[in-house]
Amino acid sequence: MRGDTLSGNPSPNKRIELPNSSVAWSPCAIGDGLVNGDKCSIGALAHIGRNVTMGNNCRIQGSAYIADDCKLGNNVFIGPNATLLNDRYPPSGNKALWQPITVGNGAVIGGGATVVPGCNVGENAVLGAGSVLTKPLPSNEVWVGNPAVFLMTREKYDAKR
Repeated sequence: MRGDTLSGNPSPNKRIELPNSSVAWSPCAIGDGLVNGDKCSIGALAHIGRNVTMGNNCRIQGSAYIADDCKLGNNVFIGPNATLLNDRYPPSGNKALWQPITVGNGAVIGGGATVVPGCNVGENAVLGAGSVLTKPLPSNEVWVGNPAVFLMTREKYDAKR
């Protein structure tokens, strides 16, 4: 079926109401078993895997990929095209070997960043855009690069904003 057009462009994304006053924007993929908190937003073209848990006020930008069983705390921001993986040796075909990511409250994952399986992100931590996280990111730290390394504290980061 062809969508409406305006000046030859496809129609705007459609709003999908989720539980708890949350919203997703089509087209996106939301796996079975999503548990979302209050006032979350999932951008167009995002992929949210099965059995993902999102706390309150999470913002998942367009084209982000969140693998099965990942857990996001409250007030988490995931930038566009960011990727959270769960299978360190894909395709393992063995869920028992998966290492889903946990992202702490208030954490920020920049656009295009990748978090490899088992590399949890601490509370109020920041992973810079385009970075690749290959080990756990401690709370209240900002890491950047490939592989990501410590840049500054979250307090210094917030002061620069």
